Amino acid sequence: MTRIATLRRFVADITGLVESTSDEAAILAGGHVLLADLVATDDWLPEAYAQPHPKHYQQYLLYGDPLDRLSIVSFVWGPGQETPVHDHRVWGLVGVLRGAEVARNYRFDDQGALVEAPPERLERGSVAAVSPAIGDIHRISNAYDDRLSISIHVYGGNIGSIRRSVFDVANGKVREFVSGYANESIPNLWAL
Repeated sequence: MTRIATLRRFVADITGLVESTSDEAAILAGGHVLLADLVATDDWLPEAYAQPHPKHYQQYLLYGDPLDRLSIVSFVWGPGQETPVHDHRVWGLVGVLRGAEVARNYRFDDQGALVEAPPERLERGSVAAVSPAIGDIHRISNAYDDRLSISIHVYGGNIGSIRRSVFDVANGKVREFVSGYANESIPNLWAL
């Protein structure tokens, strides 16, 4: 049985945090604690928002703030699936709910080339942050080739409608994209 009240409480708490300050560092620090608490239990995500796609990862909107101050998304990674190298243009937090992920962070060097940092493995319960201020260019992949992984992401805007960039590390080309969402409806936060 899904306990949607857990997500409802998280929505209220993270919204309250965003309403209380515009200090990004404070939002990331406080949001880290809240998201770590959310992903510490795995009985609240509705099954409809935990479904993999056979060819690519799925991005399901769980909550979209009506003022576009934040969005909460479940990312479902089939075996071996990954994102391209991309940016966010807003702050974000990633919490691993099931499985594990590998984050490969990038930065621009003095010549304008993207340089990859050593990969970071994010285990179940881990929380990581991104933002233009601390670095927001990365590639995320499922750490497993034989099972799915699910992470919960919180962004400082409606991530599905923000125009962002994908980077081709090999040739330096950049293209814009808008990710959208895989679902046609969002969970009922007031269900019993």
